[in-house]
Amino acid sequence: MCRILIAGCLSIVLVSHLAFAQAPNAPASSSVSSAVYYATERQVTVYTRPDSARPYIHLAFREPVHVMARIGRWSQVRTLDGARGFVASEVLSNVWITVSKRTRTVSIYRGGQLVKRMAADLGRNFFADKVRRGSVREPDQWRTPNGVFFVVKKNAHSQFHRALVLNYPSAEDAERGMKSGLISDQQYQAIVKAEKSFEMPPMNTALGGWIEIHGHGTGARNDWTQGCIAVRDEEVDQLFDWVTVGTPVIIEP
Repeated sequence: MCRILIAGCLSIVLVSHLAFAQAPNAPASSSVSSAVYYATERQVTVYTRPDSARPYIHLAFREPVHVMARIGRWSQVRTLDGARGFVASEVLSNVWITVSKRTRTVSIYRGGQLVKRMAADLGRNFFADKVRRGSVREPDQWRTPNGVFFVVKKNAHSQFHRALVLNYPSAEDAERGMKSGLISDQQYQAIVKAEKSFEMPPMNTALGGWIEIHGHGTGARNDWTQGCIAVRDEEVDQLFDWVTVGTPVIIEP
């Protein structure tokens, strides 16, 4: 199966406008209207039947699939190239996150269904896009970036309670950095490679790094972080339960 990068997967989610969430008390076998999910493990096995007796193909990490029906703990899926089979439901997710900088709001979705909204504290110069690393001497560069990212690490022992680390700088940020002379070709290649393999990008380049959704938020939509998105501790605890490594995060101006 070819690897589908996050932007492509997210486009499918946004364009489809499908009803994704399945009620927890739904019957053992029920249609879910061909909802779009993605694989949450590095390799997910698709079986020909709703058991593990006959493996068929493998899904790549973050590869999107249409969920056709649920049968007990199994999901009947169809891949983008038309292959059909069954996977364990626990290795699929349809959760994604948006951050509106204009309204200072974090929104969590399961497919097309809004699950929760949270007030967010942002970077001191949040209204501008992030260009390079900020510092005490350049606090103007402590900006919350715009773009399509994903959760690359879950940190349960953050100095800000808990944190979801995002893959900033992304390949798009790296391309901009190369054109403006902020990073070297070697750094550019390392960032692009990290995004393709869904791994942590270099965080020590002139572009900056360690952009997170973390705790210690005030709930009052203040602007004090060094580019991160801060929500209240109890809310980041909820996010930890809902989010996996690979969960899409869209940060909008």
